[in-house]
Formats: sequence, structure tokens, C-alpha cells
Amino acid sequence: MTVTVNLTVEPAPGRPGLTLRPWTARDVPALLAAHRDPDLRRWLVLRLESAADAHRWVGEQHEAWAAGTWFSFAVLETDGDTRTDHPVVGNVVLKAVPDGSRPGAASEVGYWTAPEARGKGVAPRALEAVSRWAFASLTLAVPGRLELLHAAANENSCRVARKSGYAFHSVLPPFPPDYPGEGHLHVRVNNPASQYT
Repeated sequence: MTVTVNLTVEPAPGRPGLTLRPWTARDVPALLAAHRDPDLRRWLVLRLESAADAHRWVGEQHEAWAAGTWFSFAVLETDGDTRTDHPVVGNVVLKAVPDGSRPGAASEVGYWTAPEARGKGVAPRALEAVSRWAFASLTLAVPGRLELLHAAANENSCRVARKSGYAFHSVLPPFPPDYPGEGHLHVRVNNPASQYT
């Protein structure tokens, strides 16, 4: 049986409210539009080129939710009107089971935002919601610890990590072909008082 989790983030001055929920087939157009963005494509390893690719990806997310290994949330801006079908503006994922490529790796988070959502505080607030949910609800690979990895050259991702309570930990060596440059490892320990802006 698949568990459905919906998370909400209240609006703040100058910041929209957010709803985070599992991806669905109706999100495919927004998913493809985001994957056409050159800035996003610069940093993502996965490339979704067609509707078939996107539908397959959504199906894989459902399977991962059912297995309890990978929890991918579509992020939607909301205005308090639950009757309105709001567009998807981002993704936050929690990989509860590490891939095993790094010995001792902890559960890991990742995220992206669509161009129209950047600069609105969407990524750090969505990441904060998923991080709190993970600490409160899941058995993590390393209890009380989440990791966040990004390309060292991706300064925007570094800012999001720090705003969300993920402290810089270390530089990761290149791992070609998917990661040809150095990376950053950020770590967050379970701290309910974490602040972000």
C-alpha cells in the first residue's frame, strides 16, 4: 500500500504558500517544461526529453514511494484556494536509502525549482518542510542526519543549502561521467530550531 504525504508551508510576507505532494501524471507538462530550462539542465544528471520519459519517471517515483526508499515531492505555490489547480514550480526529493557509492553515506535530499519560482524562497522553504518531515517520520540511514550534495560551481544551490540549515561539510572529488567537477557535501542534523530566510 502506498502512503500519500502532503506537506504545507504557510505564506510569509512576500512569499507564497506551498503545497508538497507526490508527483502525478497531470504534472508531466510542468515537469517537461522545467527540464527544458538551460539553467536546470546544466546541473541535472537526469534528462527528461519526452512525455514518455516524464510519464516513466513519475511511475518510478510512485514505485519508490511504495518501497519507502525515495520520496519525491512536486512543489506547488498556493494562495489558500484549495479548489484551484496550481502549477508545479519545483521538486524536492528525499533518498531515504543511500545509493552505496559513498561508504557511510546518510539519507540525502535534493531539489530544483522552475525559472518562474526562483528568488521567491521556494526551494529553502520546501526543503525545510521535507527535512522536518524526514526527521519526524522516517527511519533514516544514519539517524538524525541528512546530506545534501551539489556541484561546487552551483552557488545558488549552496545558498539554498545554507538557508535550510545544511552546513557545509566538505568538498567532494569529481566522479565522471555524471559529476565531472568537484561537489559540495552539506550536512544537517536534527535540530527543530533551524532557521532559514
